[in-house]
Amino acid sequence: MYLADRSAPAPGGAKTAADRGPVRAPAVASTVLALGTVSMITDISSEMVTAVLPLYLIAGLGLSPLGFGALDGVYNGVSALVQLTGGHLADRVRNHKLIAGIGYGLSALCKPLLLFAHSLGPISVILTLERTGKGLRTAPRDALISLSTPPELQGRAFGVHRAMDTTGALLGPLAAFLILSLTVDGYDAVFGVSACVAVLGVVVLMLFVPSGGDTGPGPSGAAAAAGTSSAAAADRPDPVRLRDALGLLRLPRLRNLAVCAVLLGLTTVSDAFVYLLLQRRTGIGDQWFPLLPLGTAAVFLLLAVPAGALADRIGRRTVFLTGHALLLTGYGLLLWAPAWPALPFLVLALHGMFYAATDGVLPAAVAATVPGELRATGMALVGTGQALARFGCSLAFGAAWTLWGTGPALAAAAAGLLCCAAVAGFVLRPSTSQDTRPEPNPKSNPKSVRPPR
Repeated sequence: MYLADRSAPAPGGAKTAADRGPVRAPAVASTVLALGTVSMITDISSEMVTAVLPLYLIAGLGLSPLGFGALDGVYNGVSALVQLTGGHLADRVRNHKLIAGIGYGLSALCKPLLLFAHSLGPISVILTLERTGKGLRTAPRDALISLSTPPELQGRAFGVHRAMDTTGALLGPLAAFLILSLTVDGYDAVFGVSACVAVLGVVVLMLFVPSGGDTGPGPSGAAAAAGTSSAAAADRPDPVRLRDALGLLRLPRLRNLAVCAVLLGLTTVSDAFVYLLLQRRTGIGDQWFPLLPLGTAAVFLLLAVPAGALADRIGRRTVFLTGHALLLTGYGLLLWAPAWPALPFLVLALHGMFYAATDGVLPAAVAATVPGELRATGMALVGTGQALARFGCSLAFGAAWTLWGTGPALAAAAAGLLCCAAVAGFVLRPSTSQDTRPEPNPKSNPKSVRPPR
């Protein structure tokens, strides 16, 4: 992608940028790198807690699998509901950084409160508030990434961000493991260090992430750099209203993506359950449990950028569905594979490949269907549907585990995933085979969003 300065020649024969020829824009915008750094730091903090939470609740507080499934569902479901609020507010106030900063700040404030909660009730409230912060920040953050990136590089940009985010997911469990090994009050030490790291992430956001969405080398950033402040004020779109946001579901491609995200989310077993299943299947000791997410994170880190770039080239639908096929293979290994020494490595590798092929590819596909002034709202709609579906899956899987045992519960999830992936392949086939071209963009009037004819 090239950007050229079209201004008049400089006096005295001096060469301008146009005389020197086109200038190559960075492959990844500085906004993406700054947000990736914030996400990496924040994920170190969050994953320190997430890595020890299943063991802390089940082994330490005696929570049943059904109880943990309910709590894990709430942990993810609350953020899903709040995503809609965060996305709509970010588009309405035209300040994605402000809403994202509120979300990051709320999550950081919740971390030290875990030091004082030693029963299920207070822990549930704190985790609910922490997930509220995550819900507020997710859609504005992804909108900042997409608005600062050219359409043909969306997959790569999200891949870079997810890779940096996953670096935090890789370091967080390792830090938790080291803290548990070196301290007496291990869980409290993990929660305390996590709080300090979360505050650092908020500081980086405030100092290094530009405000608004018109940043970087994308079309929005180029327009903002070329225009004057008076022109920008004249071209400013009308305030986004709630009915404008709901009108996005009339866009066929966005609606299809939302439906498929919900279907596949209903049969995607949460990470915590995957690690618990793997521990029981292979007999991994409790002291090694916090390291299991490292396997997923390491593979995700290595493949996130290549998977995003591949999706830009061959189509996001193909990569997205391939990721779910890899997850289904992991379920099959957990169900039927012999107890090979390599089984944990194979399952964790497939788990990481699934995330690399889906986590950044889905928002890149959504970005190609939604007008810029409603970008955060569109991402929130799809993200909310997916997260609510995973909330339902956590509840259902926890209940199935309690009633039937691990084998039948996972077999039911695998059968459901196979059926839903087949449906998703059919639904997405006519609408996203050329998913790098956005839906017709109603330049600056969100009320004019209409399905393409």
